[in-house]
Amino acid sequence: MKSLLFCMLGLAMTACAPRKAGNVNNGSDELAMLVGTYTDGNSKGIYTFRFNQETGLATSLSSIEVLNPSYLIPSEDGRFVYAVSEMNDATAALNAFSFDKETGKLSLLNRQPTMGADPCYVATNGKEVLTANYSGGSMSIFPLKKNGSLEPVDTLFEGSTGGPDTERQATPHVHCTVFSPDGKYIFATDFSADRILRFVIHPKSIIPHPSAEAIDVDPNSGPRHLTFSPNGKYAYLISELSGNITAFSYLDGKLEKIQTIAADTLRARGSADIHLSPDGKYLYASNRLKGDGLAIFEVNPENGMLAKVGYQLTGIHPRNFIITPNGKYLLAACRDSHVIQVFQRDPVTGLLSDTHQDISIDKPVCIQFVK
Repeated sequence: MKSLLFCMLGLAMTACAPRKAGNVNNGSDELAMLVGTYTDGNSKGIYTFRFNQETGLATSLSSIEVLNPSYLIPSEDGRFVYAVSEMNDATAALNAFSFDKETGKLSLLNRQPTMGADPCYVATNGKEVLTANYSGGSMSIFPLKKNGSLEPVDTLFEGSTGGPDTERQATPHVHCTVFSPDGKYIFATDFSADRILRFVIHPKSIIPHPSAEAIDVDPNSGPRHLTFSPNGKYAYLISELSGNITAFSYLDGKLEKIQTIAADTLRARGSADIHLSPDGKYLYASNRLKGDGLAIFEVNPENGMLAKVGYQLTGIHPRNFIITPNGKYLLAACRDSHVIQVFQRDPVTGLLSDTHQDISIDKPVCIQFVK
């Protein structure tokens, strides 16, 4: 069994005025787009689109039935897609699909149980796939076969508690798992213990229950999602309970805190997602529950620190969002408005404007592009 060693040291479904299409244009403006949903309403699972990153228009392509695919990610070459089935019981699973970028068709390869309830995040380095299991309070690691399918769970790490919120932090919750830009580490957000866990990657070795070094964050913050800058020098954490963003410098596996700044000034305790523009000049963070929208920050290129420059209201419950590779559009998955909103970005100011080219889909919660 091949894996990693970790040791001490992250519907109706249509586009607005949609067109049906059989193939994805190979031109650089055309992207295949994957949308994961919650399926307790009218959604059937994962939907695929063609998205033109010059015009901001989407065209529906295909769909496949999957139970609660609330987070998904394509492989780097776009041949495979990995999607969770976020369930609070033994049916919680990770699904592997082959993907045809031309037609948008997904074909199930196999499915493996996550051994932890409510998987809500997926990451891959091409050799393994990680899931963060929120209610299970754990991180699962799946070795990959050459055909893109999944081996059974090989390593399972459990988070802990310790945060002061006796309701939200009473049981372990792992919310996000990410590979570092240099590929040497994994970082996982330990929501209920107010810390980030760091694991060192040692290829070709296995231990069943890895230990980790912890980076503490502010008490009662509820660390949720972590992202790295395009140049790999900085990392940014959005915390769900505090509504704050914590900025870190990053070097050789070390996260050093440099700033904390509010993304949610209403303190609604529902901050969700965080991403940087492709050029690294602006950072965006989504907030839910009150004043739903996106906080916008300019990034200082000299030290990575943030300055707030604006706030864009969105539809209800913007759980996830993504920026096109050319930086022209930001798409927000507004779960309870049942739309993906398409905003045009100003590359100079970082501000957003609504194109009113919404993509209608039941309970969208995750968007990914396949290049």
